[in-house]
Amino acid sequence: MNWSDRLEELVLTQEQRDAFLDRMRVQVGPEDYRRIETFCQLAVTLGKDNLSKLRHLLFGRKTETTERICPAVESVVEAAPPAAPKPPPKGHGRCGARHYTGARWIQVSHPSLQKGQRCPQCQKGSLRAQRRRGVLLRIHGSPPISATGWSLEKLRCDTCGEVFTAPAPPEAGTTKYDESVGVTVAMLRYGSGMPHYRLARLQQSLGVPLPESTQWELMTPLFQLALLIFQELVRQTAQSPLLHNDDTSMRILELRRPGSATAAEIVPERKGTFTTGIVGSVGDHPVALFMTGWRHAGENLAGVLQHRAAELPPPIQMCDALSRNTCGEFDSILANCLGHGRREFVGLATSFPEQVRFVLEQIREVYRADAQSKQLGLTAQQRLLHHQTHSKPVMDKLHQWISQQLEEKKVEPNSGLGQAMGYLLRHWEPLTLFLRQAGAPLDNNVCERALKMAILHRKNSLSYKTLNGAQTGDLFMSLIHTCRLNGANPFKYLLAIATHPEAVKLGPPAWMPWNYPKSATTPDSS
Repeated sequence: MNWSDRLEELVLTQEQRDAFLDRMRVQVGPEDYRRIETFCQLAVTLGKDNLSKLRHLLFGRKTETTERICPAVESVVEAAPPAAPKPPPKGHGRCGARHYTGARWIQVSHPSLQKGQRCPQCQKGSLRAQRRRGVLLRIHGSPPISATGWSLEKLRCDTCGEVFTAPAPPEAGTTKYDESVGVTVAMLRYGSGMPHYRLARLQQSLGVPLPESTQWELMTPLFQLALLIFQELVRQTAQSPLLHNDDTSMRILELRRPGSATAAEIVPERKGTFTTGIVGSVGDHPVALFMTGWRHAGENLAGVLQHRAAELPPPIQMCDALSRNTCGEFDSILANCLGHGRREFVGLATSFPEQVRFVLEQIREVYRADAQSKQLGLTAQQRLLHHQTHSKPVMDKLHQWISQQLEEKKVEPNSGLGQAMGYLLRHWEPLTLFLRQAGAPLDNNVCERALKMAILHRKNSLSYKTLNGAQTGDLFMSLIHTCRLNGANPFKYLLAIATHPEAVKLGPPAWMPWNYPKSATTPDSS
């Protein structure tokens, strides 16, 4: 039994608690007994529901499926039919050759045979090229940043003293650091959350030193080029018909230092700094934007929507019900996250199993209808009609049931269950926008998944040092995650930017993550 499951042992009845304290009074000293008594009182104060929330905060939930949260009661009269065998779980670690898009592929021809020749086996037929080629893979390890050195021979005349040095080979290049070095540092730092000092320590141990200051200097030219693309990406995303937004806390040490120039710009009432995630689309291409500072998610979204064309209708805004997500000055059609409403009930399953199971089952039917619409490939208008046919009766039934529970005093309004029900009723209109507005999503999960990049950075680095460093992280995380959303290789994309500086400066719109390969084939004018 792990620590997560052992938290349930803290919940004792009054008789069990008194008996336990009587045993402890005899076995331990007075000082230790006072501590144990305090812990027991703390468990009573927290209660079963709060202990469940504490376990979630400390260890996380393995899953929030209805069957795991509220297991079905087994029928005594009739045994359930045997379940069908489950397919083998994924995660075996094997990847097909098509996944190795970053490998260097070498075309190997047959050494002695060519297509059209007579078959050496039967001497009757002719050889024809097969569409499916044989595949061999050999994977080798190397430092993240590797180096190659050339030792140039020098000859000196013993009479005139002239020194003759062997010419450098073409592959030696003209600079010490290739453009790919800055790209690799950006990918490790902002794509995988590896701090500069850890990469410096790793490179030192592998015999290819790369100090922290050098890493930053190598990323600076790439940042200046990528900034032009990021600004264009913001402008195009502002035209999106649907925008998700949310934020997570993020430390910036410069803003916490009293007397610093940047800290003086913050409104005195502001106590925290955040990373905002905004997910929209440009045509059929999803886009993720990150913005770090003291502004809330709603204010950052308002900054993006300043670039929206005046003739366009207000976009659908998907977020949770926090006021800071809508605190900016902009027009939008508000939709709230149904997943947040569902999550209000998840932690109450142990105390109110029947009521919680009913709510989760109703919401599950809505998600099943949404999954069906995706499987059928329905348009936004067809999906709206599908939800109105299948989901609206379910949500109406849920609304009527919750209202009845509160009106008939079957649930105490100030209890955990009553507050969860009140949350749904207070935000019912934005929570059910998908029943009235074509294109409205059910939840904000796509934005929460995007914010995991910022959370990964926070776990590994704890904070940004300066506001400039935070803005650098926002830019690279935006481009890297947008590449991932569009199935593009972020390393190849950033490398194409780094190796085509003049082309990027002349036309940033041609260098979006989904159209860069066509532009990258054009040689740089420089």
